[in-house]
Amino acid sequence: MNSSHNFSDTIRESPYVFVIGVAGDSGSGKTTFSRAITEIFGEELVLTITVDDYHLYDRKTRNEMGITPLLLSANNLTLLAQHITDLKAGKSIIKPVYDHATGTFSDPETIKSKKFVIFEGLHPYATEDLRNLYDYTIFVDPDYEVKYDWKIRRDIGNRNYNHEALLAEMEMRKSDYNLYVKPQRKTADALIEIFYSSYGKQEGTLRNMYQVILSMPAQEYCFEDIELNIDLCDLFKKSTHNFSLSCISHKIDERVVRGLIVDGELIPDTIHKIEKQIEYQTQVGPINIFNNQSHITGTDLIRLILSWQIINRRISISRNPADKPHA
Repeated sequence: MNSSHNFSDTIRESPYVFVIGVAGDSGSGKTTFSRAITEIFGEELVLTITVDDYHLYDRKTRNEMGITPLLLSANNLTLLAQHITDLKAGKSIIKPVYDHATGTFSDPETIKSKKFVIFEGLHPYATEDLRNLYDYTIFVDPDYEVKYDWKIRRDIGNRNYNHEALLAEMEMRKSDYNLYVKPQRKTADALIEIFYSSYGKQEGTLRNMYQVILSMPAQEYCFEDIELNIDLCDLFKKSTHNFSLSCISHKIDERVVRGLIVDGELIPDTIHKIEKQIEYQTQVGPINIFNNQSHITGTDLIRLILSWQIINRRISISRNPADKPHA
């Protein structure tokens, strides 16, 4: 790719709007894995929308009705599909706004389309019609114990829940999650599973260190090779932290997928060399998402690999003569 005309310029000049769906339960860490695209390309090119804004009922009404927001019927998925369609066509939308702090709706806001649009939430591609609107989909599926602890810390601290009410809601949500949210996992382009680290549960709270598995259907090719560099000399230094890497074939939801399993912490050079390779492929830079981190977690590595996957998918569109805006 010509250094005088980098990939950001190509995206900026293209009429194509690339739409990413990130699905998962509330408190599952969805934003963590989509944020890297914004950090690479900047807010000028990347728009993120929460699907929670498409709830039909506020928190008080849901409590009175005895339902959770995980029901498909508790969300305006028809409006969501229309807004995705409009944004893909480069049009602005007037979007509802749900305020998690109060559990009520704020005034609608006008949103202009950008070249990457990320929809995060419970049901971004919960129906076939919605699924067909996306260019890339991700499902984030932490182990229940991890998700439970995350949700307790977030919702009691930031969303004004009391402990007893939150526990009751989480119990009520279990069956709805399996019925209405989890089925999206079957069609996702990438599945992320998160477990407590095999090096100790306490490492999650202390160091944000978890065992992370990225699973995807086996791929026949990619446009550019990318290498995972590990310095063997560094492995035997006293300062090196524990880590493990493995790759397996396994079956999830009747699909055979390849899974990259990362646990522990790696040295920053592992990530920085991947960042340099992405810079070389796209001529976008400098990419330095994990600047000033003394060690890199599995979550960090998976975030960057996902970004590389999305960039490759977008490159494939740029190389296709049919690159054009959606109707």
